[in-house]
This record gives sequence, C-alpha cells and structure tokens, in this order.
Amino acid sequence: MDTAELEDLRLATRAFIRTEVIPAEPRPGERLDPQVRRELNEKAKAAGVFAPHAPVELGGRGLAIDQWSPVLQEAGYSPIGPSALNCMAPDEGNMHMLELIATPAQKERYLAPLVAGEMRSCFAMTEPHPGAGSDPEALRTTATRVDGGWRIDGEKRFISGAIGAGFAIVMARTDESDAGPAGATMLLVDADNPGMTLGAAIHTVDRAIDGGHPHVHFDDCFVPDDAVLGEPGRGFAYAQVRLGPARLTHCMRWLGLARRAHDIALDRAAHRELFGSPLKQLGIAQSLIADSVIDMETSDAIITKTAGLLVADARAGSALSSVAKVHCSEAVYRVIDRAIQLTGGDGVSDGLPLAQYLNEVRPFRIYDGSNETHRWAIARRSSSARARAGVERMDIPHVDRLDVPQEATA
Repeated sequence: MDTAELEDLRLATRAFIRTEVIPAEPRPGERLDPQVRRELNEKAKAAGVFAPHAPVELGGRGLAIDQWSPVLQEAGYSPIGPSALNCMAPDEGNMHMLELIATPAQKERYLAPLVAGEMRSCFAMTEPHPGAGSDPEALRTTATRVDGGWRIDGEKRFISGAIGAGFAIVMARTDESDAGPAGATMLLVDADNPGMTLGAAIHTVDRAIDGGHPHVHFDDCFVPDDAVLGEPGRGFAYAQVRLGPARLTHCMRWLGLARRAHDIALDRAAHRELFGSPLKQLGIAQSLIADSVIDMETSDAIITKTAGLLVADARAGSALSSVAKVHCSEAVYRVIDRAIQLTGGDGVSDGLPLAQYLNEVRPFRIYDGSNETHRWAIARRSSSARARAGVERMDIPHVDRLDVPQEATA
C-alpha cells in the first residue's frame, strides 16, 4: 500500500472509530457484548477498515508491519476498537504467525475463519509456577510422539482469549527422540478436543481482551501429525516470529488509547477554570501536558523505528521490540495517569473512562514478558554486543580530582 492509500485508510479508521465504535462502547468496567462485536465487525468490513494487518486474499487490507502503527493507533483510540477491526490480541499475533508458518491446509482451516472474524483463538504458552512465564525455557507442558500424532499433557494459565476461542496454539516441550531437535513444538488444538478443558477463570483489572485469561488443561490430549505448526522442535524460534511484532502492536494500540486520554485531559484543561485562569494556562498543568506529549512522541518514534527494523532484519527488530515494549508500556501509563490528575475527581470516577483506561494499560508491564525480564535481556544484549565488537574497556583517563585553581574555590 502506498503512502496516500495508507493515509486514506488511517483517516477512514479514525472516522469509523468515532462514528461507529465509540458510541457502542460498554460502560467502564464492563466487557464488549459478543453480538455488538459481530455487528461492528460487519460494519468495519463495509467501511473497508477490517483486519488491516491480514492478507488481502483472506479479506484483510494487507498492510506490511511498518505500515501498521498509524492504523492500529487509530483503532486503539477506543478500547474496543481493535476488536471491532479484528486486530486485537491474541488473534492479531496468531494471524501473523499462521500466515508465515502454517501449511495451506492449516491456513484454510484456522487462518481464514480467524481473519474473517468467524472465530477467535488463543496462544497457550504461560504456565503455573514453576512453569513457563517470563522465562519460556521453564516450559513444562509436554508433547509426546504417539501412533499417528502427539499427546499433550500439562496445565496453562493466564491464556488470554481462551473462553470462547475456536482453537489454541499450544507450546509444548518435546524431546529429540520424538522428532527433530529437542526444544518446544507448537501444535494446533481445536477447542472441542476432549483432552483440552478450560479451568478456573482469572479475574483481572483489564476488560478489553475478549475471552478472559483462564487456566487451560491438557490431559492425554491427542492431536494428529498435521496439527504441528511448522516443524517439531522449533517452537521457541517460531515464538519470536510472533512475540516481536505482538509486543509492538500492543504498543501501537495502547498508544492510541493514551492519545484518547490526553484529548480528554486537554478538553478539561481548556474549559476548567482555577484561581481565575483556565487550567491550561497554569504552569503545573502545562508541565503535565508537555510531559505527556513527550511520552507520546518518543513512543511513536521507537514504534516506527522498531517496525522498520522488523521488516529489514527480523532478529534485530525483535530485540529492539523489548526496548519499545518497556518504554511504551510505562509511557502510556504515565500519560493516562496525568490525564486523571488533570481531570481531578472525575478522573477517578466512572463519569470518565480514564480509570478503566489505566486498568487496561497497567497489565502491559507484565504481559508479553515483565518489564524487568526485558530490562535484563536488553542489558545482556548490550554487553554481548560490546564483547562481539572486541571492546574490553574504554580507554578513558581516570581523573582522581579536578585540577581547580585555588582562587576558584575561595
């Protein structure tokens, strides 16, 4: 899509969100009704803004990764916007991975109805402690080779979107003796498989992700050989194909929500008077507004750089997505928190949606790997890069004291 077409799509998405989606938003703290979602999906298709990231041949708009941000930010201006446009997690990330890795038969069975909005999906990797969480190497769910296929055994937790999903992409540990190298394997499991059952629901502060975050159990769960996604033993590599862009699309969508919060704050600052002056003319309010603009602009910039790098060099882009995830998850929280401060008591009430926005973005510092884990990885990569460059230490003279003339200290 060329630049002019992309701008047209961005503006069309903006108009759709404001005229169709925002009026359909549930009250703060409530979830989007599935029927309302289906109606919005059909309206998005008619408006030509549905599934902007998905393949054209399946009904999407076919945007490349480095074109996603302007459109997904517009979608994220409403908490339910990404669901209305079918570019919400975890489906958006699963679509991207299926497009790159799935066989033609798997694409027909899983990707096509997912893009069309006819079903939802989930990505089953996270497990109860001491299983996989921020450290995927701790994976405990197993997939064992059996006659005609694989047997999956294990428990997953916090599986976003699992309630009502049509299928799951399951990460399971496999041995070298089963097939391929030792490591993890991704398998496609239909929700009606008797070996896959939903467990206890996990009640969280966020509401925008359809299908909640429940436990999911796999007990003697048999899947045939054609359920393997990609090649056995390469699950960890495939996870990076999914997780790098998925981290970034979270940044895009929630940056859009931060812009909505900032607009609400600007409106209040323009019309509220304190001590004889409009709020927007008071220095402390101006400082809060300026800091939010800085946070949004720097977030936008790192998203753009990371998206471009994901297209040019997927490995380097995935590494930079850790930086983007940490920065944006904290920056959008600060923007919404400042908006609450600027709107005062209304900001913490259900008279404005800001408190719910804060609940939506707070988990992002944990989702897709905790920020602390990403900081550890960022520091490790920085040290490794220096070692690969052959730099042991900087040759900078050490100064024990400043040579300051005595008269300067008098």
